[in-house]
Amino acid sequence: MTRDLLSRIRRDGAEPPAEHQRLDGAGRARVATGHLRLMVLLGVFTVVFTAIAGRLTDVSVLNADTGRIAARDGGARADGPGRAGIRDRNGLVLATNVPTRHLYARPRRIDHPARVARRLVAVLPSLDRHTVRAKLESGRAFVYVKRNLTPARVEAVNALGNPALRFEKAERRVYPRGRLATHLLGLTDVDNRGIAGLEQAYGERLREQHAPLRLTLDARVQSILRTELARARETFKARGAAGVVLDVDSGAVRALVSLPDYDANRPGAVGPAARFNHATLATYEMGSTFKLFNTAVALDNGVVGLRDGYDASQPLRVASYTIHDFHAQDRWLSVPEILIHSSNIASAKMARDVGTDRQRAFLADLGLLDTLPANLPELGEPQVPSPWRPINTMTIAYGHGVAVTPLHMAAGVAALVNGGTWHAPHFVKGADTPAPRDVLSPATSDKMRRLMRLVVTKGTGGKAGAPGYIVGGKTGTAEKPGEAGDYGQTPLVSSFVGAFPMHDPEHVVFVLLDEPVGTEATYGYATGGWTAAPVVRRFIERAAPLLGVAPVSPDAPAVKEAVGLDVDVRRPEVASF
Repeated sequence: MTRDLLSRIRRDGAEPPAEHQRLDGAGRARVATGHLRLMVLLGVFTVVFTAIAGRLTDVSVLNADTGRIAARDGGARADGPGRAGIRDRNGLVLATNVPTRHLYARPRRIDHPARVARRLVAVLPSLDRHTVRAKLESGRAFVYVKRNLTPARVEAVNALGNPALRFEKAERRVYPRGRLATHLLGLTDVDNRGIAGLEQAYGERLREQHAPLRLTLDARVQSILRTELARARETFKARGAAGVVLDVDSGAVRALVSLPDYDANRPGAVGPAARFNHATLATYEMGSTFKLFNTAVALDNGVVGLRDGYDASQPLRVASYTIHDFHAQDRWLSVPEILIHSSNIASAKMARDVGTDRQRAFLADLGLLDTLPANLPELGEPQVPSPWRPINTMTIAYGHGVAVTPLHMAAGVAALVNGGTWHAPHFVKGADTPAPRDVLSPATSDKMRRLMRLVVTKGTGGKAGAPGYIVGGKTGTAEKPGEAGDYGQTPLVSSFVGAFPMHDPEHVVFVLLDEPVGTEATYGYATGGWTAAPVVRRFIERAAPLLGVAPVSPDAPAVKEAVGLDVDVRRPEVASF
């Protein structure tokens, strides 16, 4: 009632009645108390509002300058959000970004660095207390303390209540498939910049475009190749291993494996051996797989025909060198038999008839003498003899004297079986690649398909035969040169290069084991026919259905017409082809 009366008095401008004036003492006390409470509440609101406004200003303005602060103090900011992902040819995610937080500190605002360092290490055990303390005592304006914190870790640091510890929004590169394609994908550094593989080669594209980078790689095929190659590496205690699967009509890489490998999600503990790409960077003398190129150039230039051959009854002596056969037949061998029995002696004689100039030109056409024009930082340069003497021409015929990468081999053999056209291997859909070039005639390519099929059905490549998939190919076993450049019995580089289905080739598969050791099951042999060929067979049996290749009978008329080539190994003649 008193309150209503006072309101009317103030509104009408009249003085309160005397009886109400007698209440002024008690009224003033209540009014004073209410006024005091109001002022306290207003002060609290002012403090809270100021704090919120200050924090918003810090986030929107000061943190916008973090890059400049970091740059001034030797730091660097991560790439902005939106670094595009990487996917396989079917859309499966191979690399992507996830939001994260970087913890940083403003040392100039920290009063007790040692105490803060101790508390930080308590909630972030991976930190080193002495390192953290040194950062906090540095007197710098800005230092990173820990990158890529999980939400739980962020909450734990926030609970410390130190305003000098702050967080920066960032993105972390993750690889959902772990080791699956680590050497091809590459990895990024702590600032989300590509430092290896496709992450480096396409770094600008990944930063500037939102759409994911689509690869030619098939993750399913990649997984099968890696599994089988890892199994063989473990079985034969090989130092390293490599595998490539290539589309013969386009050069598109469907799978590429290098072992040992690593998980790009945890690159910190990775040694140099695991980072090394055996498939695209390492160069090897490939041994007898090179006999395919030697035979192709001889056939294509009319130096020999399928009914011709060479005497391989005695070792071949050239100057101070003596060339032997591992599977010696000690007789005259037809051209098909030279590949079936993998004769070094006959291959060297064939190369001598081809001549150095034609041999070198043909290998150059196949891309075997130069670094491949593929967009990847880790590309090996072939090792080529200089000068290229006649003895080099003869040893190159059976794979000694020129060293190339597994990717070189796959691309070269693809041209032998696809009708004679060389395609630059590539990893990204729509990649800008050199124009294809014709390197041998379709007729020669047809003969090479028949010969490669014969190596599997009657020769050293028998263990690569995957029933129903008409596999052709060639084994390779090369002795590794010693420190003085000489060759001994061990260690070896064992390989197999195959194509399937040979009546209508679609894919080339190349598998290599570096320094394998024979087992009891292989009777101590560590050659390509015993170690690498079975890997190709198991791979094709598992992967062919995924690649859309249906099994067929080798006795089907169309198959026999396309790859039939019967050789009577007891006589130097070809029965039919």
